Amino acid sequence: MRTLPIAAALAALVFVVAPRPVPAAAPAADGAALFARCAACHTATGKGVPGAYPPLGTDFRKLAAKPQGRRYLALVVSKGVMGALTVEGKPYRGVMPALTALDAAGVAAVLNHVGTRIATSGPAFKPFNAAEIEAARASGVSLTAADVAKLHATVGGG
Repeated sequence: MRTLPIAAALAALVFVVAPRPVPAAAPAADGAALFARCAACHTATGKGVPGAYPPLGTDFRKLAAKPQGRRYLALVVSKGVMGALTVEGKPYRGVMPALTALDAAGVAAVLNHVGTRIATSGPAFKPFNAAEIEAARASGVSLTAADVAKLHATVGGG
C-alpha cells in the first residue's frame, strides 16, 4: 500500500528535474518595418524633404563612422532633435520627435537599416547594438531635443 505515495513522489521528482523547453528569444526588431515611421518625414528612400527634413545619406555615414557621431545618432532617435542643422551643406530647421516607444534594440535596428539600406555612400558602416544605444542614452539622459541639435555640428555633422 505504500507504493502509491512513493510512485507519486517519484513522478513529481521527474517533473521537477525533467528538462523544460527553453522559451524562444524575443524576435529581433525589424529595422525596415520600424523605419516606416521615419519615412513619413525622411521619405522611404531617405532623401528627406528640402528645407524641412534632412536626407539620411552621406552625413549619416560620416557620423556613424565616429564614436561621438554614433552617440549623436542614437540620441537623435531616442531624444529627438529640434533646431537648426546643416546637412550636406543645406540648412534645416525642424523638429523630430523622440521615438520613446523603441527599446535599445529597436533604435539599433532602425539605425542599422538606415546605415545598410538607406545611407549607402560614405565611410564603411559598422552596425549598432543595443548596449551601445543604452550607453548613449545613459550619457545623454539630461539632454533635450534642442541640446541634441546643437551636438550635430560639434560631432562632425554637416
